[in-house]
Amino acid sequence: MAITAAMVKELRDSTGAGMMDAKKALTESDGDMEAAVDWLRTKGLAKAAKKSGRTAAEGLVAVKVEGGVGVAVEVNSETDFVGKNAEFQAMVSDVAGVAINAQNTEELAAADMGGKSVADVITAKVATIGENMSLRRMARLEGTSVVSYVHNAAADGMGKIGVLVALSGDNEAFGKQVAMHVAAVNPASLSEADLDASVVEKEKTVQMDIARESGKPEAVIEKMIVGRMKKFMAEVTLLNQAFVVNPDLTVEAAAKEAGVEITGFVRLEVGEGIEKKEENFAEEVAATLKG
Repeated sequence: MAITAAMVKELRDSTGAGMMDAKKALTESDGDMEAAVDWLRTKGLAKAAKKSGRTAAEGLVAVKVEGGVGVAVEVNSETDFVGKNAEFQAMVSDVAGVAINAQNTEELAAADMGGKSVADVITAKVATIGENMSLRRMARLEGTSVVSYVHNAAADGMGKIGVLVALSGDNEAFGKQVAMHVAAVNPASLSEADLDASVVEKEKTVQMDIARESGKPEAVIEKMIVGRMKKFMAEVTLLNQAFVVNPDLTVEAAAKEAGVEITGFVRLEVGEGIEKKEENFAEEVAATLKG
């Protein structure tokens, strides 16, 4: 029986198996969908679908730099324990290697990795490791030189926080200091020009409301706001922040002294922005007993 793309898609959707595994299952079962599901179950390849609803908020961020290109990739898992698994770490490292030639997360997910797409490799690993996991995002940075840093490293080039810093100039030691600064301080943007206008407007409105509570005249309040917004920019934009290595200098001034210009940065932290479901063990046991 001819195995069609529609049949493969249906089996993948119902089991969470990888494309090549689904095709092989259908071939082995002569197109019988139920038999193909059973075949996948016996091979341990249909477990992924049952796990897809679990929150994957742990995992690793891996960074890789080649020449003037750097990438940071976040692959999530359900527990921190899996982040320490050598098999998972090897996969994340391989994904980062593939990411060097990808432009975005979607392109990376579809990219070839040992004969399978990255997405399919991760799905297959769900079955073998036994936890839900996902390719959440990647970031790409280019510059004359790119420096990477990993905070709380679990293995070479991967950990809980991954940072890339792009420089116009070559000073790796300084670039590493800036990357460590970014990891610690977590700036919102490179400069005021790169800051989201809605963030600026919201802060300005808040500061105006606070200033008006003082009862001072509008002309005085406007002058107060100028100073307060300058302070805000010094707190959230990398170039205007006090450099952690030498707080007497801004990061921009420190870069000038180092003979380089910082042209961009990326900071990815595992699980940021993911709402983790709080498990109540007692309630879970009670629910199981009722079932």
